[in-house]
Amino acid sequence: MNEQLDSRGHLRHLITLDGLSGDVLSGLMDRAEAYLIAPGQPGPGDGSLEGLTVCQLFFEASTRTKISFELAARRQGADVVNLVIPTSSAAKGETVLDTLLTIQSMAVDFFVVRHKEAGLMRSIATRLGDRASLINAGEGQQSHPTQGLLDVLTIRQHKKDFKNLSVAITGDIRHSRVARSACHALLALGVHDLRLIGPENLLPESNELTHARRYTDFDAGIKDCDVVMMLRLQKERMKSGDIPDLESYRKQYCLTSRRLKLASGNAIVMHPGPINRGTDMADEVADGRQSVVRQQVGNGVAMRMAVLAAIAAGKKS
Repeated sequence: MNEQLDSRGHLRHLITLDGLSGDVLSGLMDRAEAYLIAPGQPGPGDGSLEGLTVCQLFFEASTRTKISFELAARRQGADVVNLVIPTSSAAKGETVLDTLLTIQSMAVDFFVVRHKEAGLMRSIATRLGDRASLINAGEGQQSHPTQGLLDVLTIRQHKKDFKNLSVAITGDIRHSRVARSACHALLALGVHDLRLIGPENLLPESNELTHARRYTDFDAGIKDCDVVMMLRLQKERMKSGDIPDLESYRKQYCLTSRRLKLASGNAIVMHPGPINRGTDMADEVADGRQSVVRQQVGNGVAMRMAVLAAIAAGKKS
């Protein structure tokens, strides 16, 4: 039994996509589809979090994830508390676990947590009582499950059959929690042709993501791909020797309109953001017809609504 699921198979926590089945992921995507709205329309919340409280604790910077989780929770009717880390007891030396256990005593139902420490999420989940659930909003370079889910949702909206897709993930994969979660989701959904492209020292360790093919040659790696997911350089997680010469990196790994022509003619271009324009991809690609970057952001709210609703349904059943 996956530790993220309860005894009935309902989602209890969301810590990682590694080990979750394609059926579970498809179910979350189906649920998210019901929450999608056009710009300017009122949010389609179903009140599934009425009477529940969501507490957000972001120990690292965030724009998209933090705002979309808050919008998701409020559209579902939840009370939302945002802990301001610099003015909390964490600034006095209180551990993350003690902070959460203290807040849990105030009858909080969900914790949405981002932190740089690998392994922290699983450790916290084992200490929470029956009432509270934990959602990982980004854990070091290990995992970012809701980003992985919104990415595969975006892909499914354009490409119906995962099993026949060729997907390329390009850039700083070694330090990217987004890449790991995306790979876990894609493999669970049946993608057989998964490619990782980047400088040798920015590709994963040899014992990681072994089902994917590795390329240091961008042009060879992107050839005939259906999905191209670009990543930024995670300088905040790199050692000084890992940081590439930017001019050389741009020449070899920046996605330009010329390079995009090597991919399938109807390939989509993705990026989890923030985009470093001119380094990750050129303006004409980021803003071009094949880019689905803005759609990814919009899907983030719906997918986070789906995760919250799925966990809430398990609590009430």
